[in-house]
Amino acid sequence: MRLASAPLPPVENALPLWPPLLAARGPGTSSSGHAHHALHLVLGLDGPLRVRSEGGPWESMAGVLTAPDVPHALDAEGRQVLLVFLDPESEVGAALAARLSGPLRALSNEERDALLPGAEPARLMGPEGAAWTRRVMEVLGAPMPSAPRAIHPRVRKVLRLLRDLPPEADTSLEALAAQVGLSPGRLMHAFTESIGLPWRPYLAWLRLQRAAAGIVAGMPLGEAAHAAGFSDAAHMTRTFQRMLGLPPSALKPRS
Repeated sequence: MRLASAPLPPVENALPLWPPLLAARGPGTSSSGHAHHALHLVLGLDGPLRVRSEGGPWESMAGVLTAPDVPHALDAEGRQVLLVFLDPESEVGAALAARLSGPLRALSNEERDALLPGAEPARLMGPEGAAWTRRVMEVLGAPMPSAPRAIHPRVRKVLRLLRDLPPEADTSLEALAAQVGLSPGRLMHAFTESIGLPWRPYLAWLRLQRAAAGIVAGMPLGEAAHAAGFSDAAHMTRTFQRMLGLPPSALKPRS
């Protein structure tokens, strides 16, 4: 499917530290069997979807959450859908994955309807995304965090650096640790404790978010790859395929 034409935050703006997600809303399609590492939440906005996992029978449902790395196929032809990818290593991703007793979890009409208010990609990939993912956890019965995480002041400085650094800058753990006056080991620990996601997965999802924002804004794939910190468009494409099961060209807005 293609992302909705609603604008996302400009690439140069600060992207959210939480949640690490990518969202799309628009016409659905029919996909053959595929797997990806992200959790995959799909809601049928104007009718049920058909889903099957691991070559099993097709099932009709209002929405679906699929487990990481599980082969599945989706038939949303003729439907409007909301599609959200969540990093399984993130706090919310791990909590939702723990609620899966099999390869997928069907959503009822009532559960889908409870998640639709405010579910626009531009909002979900911005500051409102944290509240929405908490609603997902509540609706699906996942355990809620006991209290908001306290962000270490040096981690806040790292997040500001990531916002302001040019795409070609060195964003290795060692380089950023030196800039904020911590050892790499201490920064890695403080980062995971503060954000709820290890350094490498966070940086990978940050790049995906930046690339998605650029593509939706109409950037050529090569420019979007550079703006997001990928070495080239081929590197970006391999990352999208591995993590999301779709090519970045699928995110281009319809003309």
